[in-house]
Amino acid sequence: MHVPDGFLDAPTSAATGVVAVAAVALSLRGARRELDDRTAPRAGLVATFVFAAQMINFPVGAGTSGHLMGGALAAVLVGPWTAVLCLSVVLVVQALLMADGGITALGTNITLIGIVTVAVGWAVFVLLRRVLPKRVSMVAPAAAVGALVSVPVAALVFTLLFSVGGNVSVDLGAVMTAMLGWHTVIGIGEALITGLVVGSVVATRPDLVHGARPLLEERELELRTGVVR
Repeated sequence: MHVPDGFLDAPTSAATGVVAVAAVALSLRGARRELDDRTAPRAGLVATFVFAAQMINFPVGAGTSGHLMGGALAAVLVGPWTAVLCLSVVLVVQALLMADGGITALGTNITLIGIVTVAVGWAVFVLLRRVLPKRVSMVAPAAAVGALVSVPVAALVFTLLFSVGGNVSVDLGAVMTAMLGWHTVIGIGEALITGLVVGSVVATRPDLVHGARPLLEERELELRTGVVR
């Protein structure tokens, strides 16, 4: 989904740049509540994994490409604020060193991949965590569904941006069909990877999964209450 230079007009690119800067600034503050000396190295590992996963590109058409995004995966593992920072760092490195995504479109790519996928994936995950049985084993399926939903939503947001500031003579209907169609398929693949990765970590070290912390704390409280009784 990396957007190239010139695909969106200057006002739209500038607007998404403002959104990206604001989100990163807020995330720098929010990440302080998610990270400590023990969890900070894990953020680097998550960023590295997402960087490698995003190297697998799928042609979408209309001048764009799609790939695994990792927003929901990062949010569940290290928290939504830290996830935004991880994805932003990955996108900056890709744009500056690998020409993957345009420099002028960096704000757009951070908005789509680093903000939308994280926000949607985390929101879906939290909603499912509330309604599903309060078991740690439910973390992986909830994360997978969050990943599945986040990818086509990001594609839809791109289509909306293109409808406002598209700078290429491509039919909007063709862009929407290509983006939503391919990214729904990509979302299924991302859901499988997210579920497998989160499930593997939960099975061995659930305390390292940010999204599992409330369930672990609740379980520990129940055990302590039972002991008191």
